[in-house]
Amino acid sequence: MDEDRSATGRIVVLVLPQVNLLDLAGPVQVFDAANHLGAGYRIEFVADEPEVVSAQGLRFAALGALSAVGPGDLVLVPGPRIPPSAGAAPLTSVAVARWLRSAGETGASLASVCSGAAAFGDAGLLDGRRCTTHWGLVDAMRARYPAAKVQDGVLYVHDGPISTSAGIAAGVDLALSLVERQHGPALTAGVARELVVYLRRNGSSAQVSVFVQHRAHLHQAVHRVQDHLAQRLDTPHTLAELAAVAHLSPRGLSRAFAAAIGMSPLAYQQLLRLEFAATLLAQTDLTVQAVAARCGFSDERQLRRLFSDRHGVPPAAARHQHVHRR
Repeated sequence: MDEDRSATGRIVVLVLPQVNLLDLAGPVQVFDAANHLGAGYRIEFVADEPEVVSAQGLRFAALGALSAVGPGDLVLVPGPRIPPSAGAAPLTSVAVARWLRSAGETGASLASVCSGAAAFGDAGLLDGRRCTTHWGLVDAMRARYPAAKVQDGVLYVHDGPISTSAGIAAGVDLALSLVERQHGPALTAGVARELVVYLRRNGSSAQVSVFVQHRAHLHQAVHRVQDHLAQRLDTPHTLAELAAVAHLSPRGLSRAFAAAIGMSPLAYQQLLRLEFAATLLAQTDLTVQAVAARCGFSDERQLRRLFSDRHGVPPAAARHQHVHRR
């Protein structure tokens, strides 16, 4: 997938009082790992006060002020611990709510983790939008923000410029999906592998992406070839070329792939291309012919035949929806 050129790479993390550490650290770790693979994110931490104490007692000091954000910036709101006594009182300060509204009005993207969605609700940003939060807060969110379309049983939800995730660790899934939107599945798979997590690209599904599904082995030569293929989906490859990448003979590479992942290098390449094609069909308006070229298929007919064989539907039926992975 092409990089989202509208994104600036600036991520402004709003640190709220009583923030849950994993809500903050998980997504930030994803963006930081993406930087090591060339993503180019710039991460800032801001708060209403220069010092904030987390729900677990860790003190954050020298935080930045609520600075101006603009189009292409991402405001990330990790979730705070919400006490049972919170009732209907606002969970964020007037200044924070005003700042979040201004961020939305100026064209920034906004993302929340877990209970962080309440900050968007307090700012009036969830009215008429699909959103989600921790499973234990869904009913309270529906009662508190009746104009919001609070979803249950999903990992994360993207609705226009606002993204929200389910509880705590789901913030990692949300961050991976945001990285993939901007930098594509190959880099995102590298991030997921670095963090030793599954890559869930569909917020309503726990199925594992082909880009990481066959990466649990320890054969470094096979990993090198897998990386090589994932980064060059539109390029023809020969077994001899891939063997050179692995520093093995063609026969040795075939044996290594069969032992590590149960298939040949070229069969693995075909799986990657088909998944990338499904992503492009679901998330872009490219023609089937253009998708075929982008994914390295010889022509549109080859894509149609292989896609139908794997997914049980023609490519046109997968337009703007996620096909079932098998």
